[in-house]
Amino acid sequence: MTSLRGKTLFITGASRGIGLAIAKRAALDGAHVVLAAKTERPHPKLPGTIHTAAAEIEAAGGRALALATDIRDEAQVAVAVAKAVETFGGIDVLVNNASAISLTGTLDTPMKRFDLMHSVNVRGTFCCSQACLPHLLRAANPHILNLAPPLNLDPKWFRGHVAYTMAKYGMSMCVLGMAEEFRERGVAVNALWPRTTIATAAVAMLGGDEMLGHSRRPEILADAAHWILTQPARECTGNFFVDEEVLARAGVHDLARYAVTPGAELVPDFFL
Repeated sequence: MTSLRGKTLFITGASRGIGLAIAKRAALDGAHVVLAAKTERPHPKLPGTIHTAAAEIEAAGGRALALATDIRDEAQVAVAVAKAVETFGGIDVLVNNASAISLTGTLDTPMKRFDLMHSVNVRGTFCCSQACLPHLLRAANPHILNLAPPLNLDPKWFRGHVAYTMAKYGMSMCVLGMAEEFRERGVAVNALWPRTTIATAAVAMLGGDEMLGHSRRPEILADAAHWILTQPARECTGNFFVDEEVLARAGVHDLARYAVTPGAELVPDFFL
């Protein structure tokens, strides 16, 4: 399978950034995309809403269903999944993209922020996976893809932001466990992570225009995700993919076109 045409993707946090890029790449194939995100009205500091994202997906050639969903709330997730199935007849792919970040040390991380990261990153990922799996188990080539890093227990990844690392690694552990749990039933569960920083709103808040200029565009992850999601599910599961490595396997070796600033030195991302 080299196309996602006619497939239904349920993508969390897809109103902007990486989630939207993955959605638009699928739309180029003629996929159906369910946008499960919170931003229903314009945010004063963040670009895009589920409605502007839906318009971009439709313009790219896909069908879109915009559903205002707080993935921390299992009732809202259940409603969104049911609406997706009612509209498109099933779910073929779940992309757990939504995530919260705070690069703060133990003494500088309010418990409210700790709870947010764990509720979105870990609970949200588990909740959406649990809700979509009954439908994925009936799909022809089902995939779950988490935007999560390889598990790396080097203390340097914990020292400066232990709460965030724990939350992201919770998403990674979902991959580790669910890949084995559903391997024999044919559901692929994989992770994808960037080699460099990606030009998203989160990176802009962390490093400003300077870091954005030394990042890659979200389309590199969209193209890598597309390759993963078109692989045979029974043959491609339990992997912690890195975008550059995926594209190399797909035969793409010149990555210059993904740079925000041509020729700029790129900033490496965390956990690698």
